[in-house]
Amino acid sequence: MRRTILLPILALVGGLVLGTLLGSGLFSASRRGLNGGGTALAVASSMASQPSAATLDIEDDAHLLARASSTVSLIKEADYVGLSALVHPQKGVTLTPFSTVSTEYDRTLSCQEVSTLSQDQQTYVWGVMDGSGAPIRSTCSDYFARFVYNADYAQAPEVEVDTVLISGNALENVADAYPEGRFVDYTFPGIDPGKGGYDWCSLKLVFEPWQEEWYLVGLIHSEWTT
Repeated sequence: MRRTILLPILALVGGLVLGTLLGSGLFSASRRGLNGGGTALAVASSMASQPSAATLDIEDDAHLLARASSTVSLIKEADYVGLSALVHPQKGVTLTPFSTVSTEYDRTLSCQEVSTLSQDQQTYVWGVMDGSGAPIRSTCSDYFARFVYNADYAQAPEVEVDTVLISGNALENVADAYPEGRFVDYTFPGIDPGKGGYDWCSLKLVFEPWQEEWYLVGLIHSEWTT
């Protein structure tokens, strides 16, 4: 008899407590969390699905060529802000006008300097002319037009990785100058068919690895010289 009376009383009390919880929103909030709508569960799930940072494969030519292609496109468009993001954050980029990399004559630009190239109208010395040894004095835009993107290298007929496609009487020392790097050579074996190849030119983009990505450290211009 006592048990028969107690069960209805317990059911009544339980119903009152449940109704209070539902009215206050506490129970519904708990259910939202359990059903996957809770912020903590969503964040945890998102974090678990994020891939870890990939390790750079320095032997992957395809990745290097893609990086070089992006760089050439930015140079062609004179997008120096975009280009600065691909320049080595610590070493900057060294510009070589005539094949031979020289720590004495070549000019090195930091990321910040590259980002402001289009606004910089100051004249600098960028190295020396092949043959005469006269200083190369020009603005940034004039130097890039003459000794970087002097031809449409985005359409270069010959492109190779870690290979000097054509050379003249200047020393090709890219491998010695950048022992930790790799380079992509964009070459025009000739532009005017009537010149028999004596107007060949090339642009080598040199990259070094840093924090699991390739960053630009060298822009080497080469051309036929007497």
